[in-house]
Amino acid sequence: MATVAYQATGRRKTSTAMVRLMQGTGKMLINGKPMQQYLTKDDLMVLVLKPLEVTGMVGKVDVIGSARGGGLTGQAGSIRLAIARALVKMNEELRKSLKKAGLLSRDPRMVERKKYGQVKARKRYQYSKR
Repeated sequence: MATVAYQATGRRKTSTAMVRLMQGTGKMLINGKPMQQYLTKDDLMVLVLKPLEVTGMVGKVDVIGSARGGGLTGQAGSIRLAIARALVKMNEELRKSLKKAGLLSRDPRMVERKKYGQVKARKRYQYSKR
């Protein structure tokens, strides 16, 4: 008998993550590696596990995900959003607690583009009076 998998997508900055959630023992794989091996920083692991902690599903579901684009922080944020969305697909009653914790909203902050005639987006070249 096949287990039911719930799939969701999350985005943050320029990163995109696809996550499959299944009933299980708490195994977490990201891009084919265990989560502790892929996300080397402790604060990123706490960030990713937040939706599972809020809903009390730590150790009850298996997470298999793939993240592309951006850096490690952006990928961790996109995985977190994807897990939260998959949990809502799994059980609609979890929506209220996830929404209250702010885990279902996409972070809209992006890098501002560089403007011509400037060093970066807002930094300018040094002004020389003489």
